[in-house]
Parts: sequence; structure tokens; C-alpha cells
Amino acid sequence: MTEPNKTKGSSDGTVGKALEILDAVAAKSRPVRFGELLADSPHPKATLYRFLQTLTNQEMLHYDSDQQTYSLGLRLVRMAHSAWSQSSLSSVAAPILDELAAAANETIHLAQMENGQVLFVDKRRASALFETLAQTGRVAPAHSTGVGKAILAFMSPERLERALKQQAFVKYTPNTHDNVESLKAEFVQIRAEGLAYDREEHEQGIISIAAPILLGNGKVVGAVSIASSTSRHSPESLQTFREMLLDATARIGNEATPWQFPT
Repeated sequence: MTEPNKTKGSSDGTVGKALEILDAVAAKSRPVRFGELLADSPHPKATLYRFLQTLTNQEMLHYDSDQQTYSLGLRLVRMAHSAWSQSSLSSVAAPILDELAAAANETIHLAQMENGQVLFVDKRRASALFETLAQTGRVAPAHSTGVGKAILAFMSPERLERALKQQAFVKYTPNTHDNVESLKAEFVQIRAEGLAYDREEHEQGIISIAAPILLGNGKVVGAVSIASSTSRHSPESLQTFREMLLDATARIGNEATPWQFPT
């Protein structure tokens, strides 16, 4: 009979030990060297190295041979995205996004923040006349997107400062913010209106209006945008979607409040 209440590593065998190593890498929130992992590991050096090799071969970890560091791998990221798509904010928001897409007849994006970048977790494409770079599962810079600015503007001061330090401020178009001062200045208007705009800041010819998703306690967990092309709309005409967008994000926030989502 299985003995209850054992530690994870001893009760779950090889799988449990591998997951503990993944947890150890993830907990560092940065690429980590073998020596750092060994210092905190209950495993002998050879055992830890064997686990790391297996996890790297399976793409659960990535090994940078130049820096000699380990970080979370692409396979793990893909699995995480799949989990999000089934049991995350995207599943809570899905019926509301369907309604919004039908009402607006424009492209809808649902995004969350991941390490200073926006991760697009859902999309509704209403028109075949144009396409956006934003695709489900892809990431984009926060400083140059409507959803990114909407999330940043409503972050707590501590979270915001961390996220701003992760912005490269690449200037994708002439309209892109290329410094933290100009981006912060726009936050004042975003907070006042509850809306953010992408004025061809990430892609030429693509604009959007975005609103944050706020939980009952005011914590921002994501954002929704209505995107269009400059051949169909101007930033000013996107204002026609203001009320339906704010209503949609408020409803998603209400539905999401009982849940705990990583932010």
C-alpha cells in the first residue's frame, strides 16, 4: 500500500524529481547556471546533470552553450499556452469575445502580460481584407501595442517598474514610443479614459482601441482590443467601439474575479 504524506520527490519518483528541477529553474526568473541549481538541489551532481540533459533533450529546458545557462524551453511554453487556452482567461472570455466580434465586425485580440511582453491568448478575425501580426500564442512588445499599453497603465507601481525595465523600446514605426518618458506620459490619458490606442505603432496600416480587464479588486489581468486597418478606420473613428469594448472587458473582469490568474 502506498504510504501517504511523503515528500513530492520521494512519492512521485522520476517524474516528481524532474518537475522539481523545472520548478527550480522557473523560480529563478532568469537563466540559471548548473552550479546554482546544484547548490539548492538534494540530488548528487551526476544525477542533477542527467535530469538536466534529459529535460533539455525533450525541449522542456533550453541550454545556452555560450552563457552556460538553463532556461525554460519552447516545449514547456507551448504546453503552458495549451493549458491557458483550455482553462484560463481565454475560456472565461470566449463567449464575450464572440459577441464583441459579431457586434464590431472587426478583429478582436485577447492578451495577457508575460515578462514585459504581451501574449495573445485568443483572437477573432472578422475580415479577410486584412491581417494583423498578432496571432494566438505569439508575443509582442508591450510598449508598441494597444493591449500592452492598456495593461501597463493599470499595473501597480511595483509591477509597472519591472515591466518597463523589460521593454527594449524598439521603434517599429515612426509612431512607436522609443523611451520610457513618452510612454509614461500616455498612461495619464489611458487611465483617465480607461482606453488605449495603437496608432500604427507596431504595424504600419494597423490601428486598435484597447481596454484593460480588471478584477473586482482592481488588479489588471489582461486586455482586449478591437483592431482594424487604416483603410477602414482612423483612431478617431474607433471611438464608435468604445462602449461595447468597455462593456465586454467589464463583463470578462466580473467573470474572472472568482479565479486566480497569473499576471
